[in-house]
Amino acid sequence: MITRIAEFVVRRRKGVLAAAAVFIVVAGAVGGGVASHLNNGGFADPASESVIAEHLLNNQFHTGDPGVVLVVRAQHGTVDTPAVAAAGRRITAALAAAPHIGQAFSYWSLGSPPPLASRDHTEAMVLARITGNDDEVTNRVPAVTAAVNAAAAREPAVHVTITGFAPVFRQVNTTIRSDLARAESIAVPITLLLLIAVFGSLVAASLPLAVGATAVVGTFLVLRLLVLVTHVSIFSLNLTTAMGLGLAIDYSLFVVSRFREELHSGKEPHAAAVRTMETAGRTVLFSALAVASSLAALLVFPLYFLRSFAYAGVAVVTVAALAAVLVLPALLAVMGHNVDKLRLFRTKPKEVGEGFWHRLALFVMRRPLPIASVIIVVLVLLGTPFLGVHFGQPDDRVLPSSASTRQGLNDIRQHFASNESFALSVVAPTSGDPATLTSLSPYAAQLSRIPGVARVDAWTGSYIGGTRVVPVSPVSKQRFGNPTGTWLSVVPAGTIEPQSPAGEHLVAEVRHTPAPFAVKVTGSSAQLVDSKRSIFGLVPLALGIIALVTLLTLFMMFGSVLVPVKAVVLNLLSLTATFGAMVWIFQEGHGSGLLHFTATGTLDTTTPILMFCVAFGLSMDYEVFLLSRIKEEHDRGADNISAVAIGLERTGRIVTAAALLFSIVLISFATSGITFIKLFGIGLTMAVLMDATLIRGTLVPAFMRLAGNANWWAPGPLRRFYERHGIRESADPEPEVPRVEVLTGT
Repeated sequence: MITRIAEFVVRRRKGVLAAAAVFIVVAGAVGGGVASHLNNGGFADPASESVIAEHLLNNQFHTGDPGVVLVVRAQHGTVDTPAVAAAGRRITAALAAAPHIGQAFSYWSLGSPPPLASRDHTEAMVLARITGNDDEVTNRVPAVTAAVNAAAAREPAVHVTITGFAPVFRQVNTTIRSDLARAESIAVPITLLLLIAVFGSLVAASLPLAVGATAVVGTFLVLRLLVLVTHVSIFSLNLTTAMGLGLAIDYSLFVVSRFREELHSGKEPHAAAVRTMETAGRTVLFSALAVASSLAALLVFPLYFLRSFAYAGVAVVTVAALAAVLVLPALLAVMGHNVDKLRLFRTKPKEVGEGFWHRLALFVMRRPLPIASVIIVVLVLLGTPFLGVHFGQPDDRVLPSSASTRQGLNDIRQHFASNESFALSVVAPTSGDPATLTSLSPYAAQLSRIPGVARVDAWTGSYIGGTRVVPVSPVSKQRFGNPTGTWLSVVPAGTIEPQSPAGEHLVAEVRHTPAPFAVKVTGSSAQLVDSKRSIFGLVPLALGIIALVTLLTLFMMFGSVLVPVKAVVLNLLSLTATFGAMVWIFQEGHGSGLLHFTATGTLDTTTPILMFCVAFGLSMDYEVFLLSRIKEEHDRGADNISAVAIGLERTGRIVTAAALLFSIVLISFATSGITFIKLFGIGLTMAVLMDATLIRGTLVPAFMRLAGNANWWAPGPLRRFYERHGIRESADPEPEVPRVEVLTGT
């Protein structure tokens, strides 16, 4: 089948290229503006208790978390100084009148409750809720900011800092977009220079970038169509750009290098293009299937943030692979020997057995057991920090320390006794008329006794340490009650970070406190608890899908039972050091000064899951490249040792170059000002480089040597199934490769 496709592409090469050009133009026109249609949320399970409670707050009580917080600082005196208090009331009124503000209240409008003022009474808070869903809230921040700035400009007695969850999230989004543009401006020219160094030809070096542009633009079109039927996270654009360019480089390097190899062996361009498809093209398709299956496993999670990476990842892998096996062979058939035009330098091809990777393979296969043992021990030791991992969710500290919204929340942490913007909400939607709830006051008092709770606000007043400190008032009745139910606000102490184990413990204590009626708890910390439960409960299923599809794909490609199992085990080993480094660097903070980020003691809950799926797929990408060439040499008559040595020699330089080029794309994301984007770039760079060099150069030949002829063994029924249904290369009359002797000892 692959041969027939290759012959069709070569025969109709001009038509294929014309169709590709039309596709690129349409994809660019339709998908070019996809960013404005993508969503900002997706970090919570829609079926979780916290999300259901949040919907009840919004729909039944017309309230919710105070997404906007103003820190108002007195220029002279205290917040109770008449001029400052008057300014605070006017700013509160201006914020309440701003577009899309559902409610606004402050230290001055609530009767000067102490928790809303700083410890030295030089600062006080104004809190407000922006109406709408996550995307509407984020998009409405600029209008609210403009209204606040206009009001603050008229008040010389105070200085106002705007912060809160909504402005922080808005600033994260805008920072990521500018960081993405900067990363592309860094990665593309460096990648082009390295491609020239690899190929030595300007023409050949331009082909991977052309395939990469096709993959990225094509994925934009797919995402634009997907948003018509489902939510897609804007963060998926980062993966689209990185993997679109990176996979295009991988696939193009493999295809173009094989095409040039076939030309140098004496084939005419058309025959060389067909043979390239039968070998490298087949490998690319299977590699793409392995990568796509790893990313598709993200679909099992209910968070559309993770699902979006599956949409984008599968789309970009598919488009990149199709461009590499359809468009690229047509281009090569048209160019023929001109693929080497505009050469800047020439390299003398080495005879089989002379290359570095060939010598390395023989060295490892002389001592496979001790070398493999040492490498495995080192990888496991490097991975041990991951045993101490703690998970959280992103907060303002993912921003650079210079970000204004982060400075505002740091001010609250340092100078206020409570964290008003991250209160837990205890929702009782069917508790009846609050006026008849005689048990509400004891329940609120009991909640206020929980360690780590600064204050509880309820229909019946405010409570601190089990004592009601503010009586019931018209304001509390209006805020916390309606004819069918009530809700309570549990404000954590300023020392408790919502995205931390302490925040999770507080959620557990609130949920375990006996309530006189049915309640649901929401808030930032509650969403963290529910997201972790939702994600980690499905991790075994996702891992099982990845392993099963990988094993089946590799079996259908190689007809072996041992090779797929070995590939999965080695890929897992290659990730141990990466995941250990994630904890050691980004959770514990080693190197935080050099890398310019703030360690919070946690890792984002979704990032390790996402990185595992991406890194495992990329590891399988290089595994397929190497094993396909080893299998090709084995099928041509080479023994196990010769096949491994020659296969590694033929692919070692290509895989290493591909990994280096892919790493340039990934490491450019380390320039981001957002911590989890920095983590994504550095972590995947480590995974790619380690896998393409250490794993492929040592553990693969060691394991292949130890297994011997069992590498290609399968039980009789599976062997017959493979011979009937497996996908193998078409026969090609090649001379038998020379046998390579491996001497034991030193």
